[in-house]
Amino acid sequence: MISTKARYALRVLIDLAQNQENNYVPLKEIAKRQEISEKYLETILKLLVKGGLLTGLRGKGGGYRLTRRPEEYTVGEIIELTEGPLAPVACLLPDAKPCSRKDICLSLPLWKNYHALISDFFYRITLLDVIHGNFPA
Repeated sequence: MISTKARYALRVLIDLAQNQENNYVPLKEIAKRQEISEKYLETILKLLVKGGLLTGLRGKGGGYRLTRRPEEYTVGEIIELTEGPLAPVACLLPDAKPCSRKDICLSLPLWKNYHALISDFFYRITLLDVIHGNFPA
């Protein structure tokens, strides 16, 4: 299940893509438009800045803005930044230790295929696709 953190992060990035016009957008404006508490939004924005998806500026005229064009962000990277790896089972995590059962595990191909489906789906959809409602069939 995708958490509110990931869902709100996606909403924030969409909001900025639609409203930044080369300016920084204040946290208060984003929070108001997206109906997210400022305190919770701060946590999400810090994570997005740390992950390099946003840049922030303090003071008058400050706020947040995208670091790239909307078509350069994928939903997959947004979800993985906020949720962690999309791997459905521990043995497919990027830093997983080799499983002693991998050569005899009958369910491993199932999990690998499922993981590929999820990754391919989310990494093919950009922020711009979401804005325009363009999703792969």
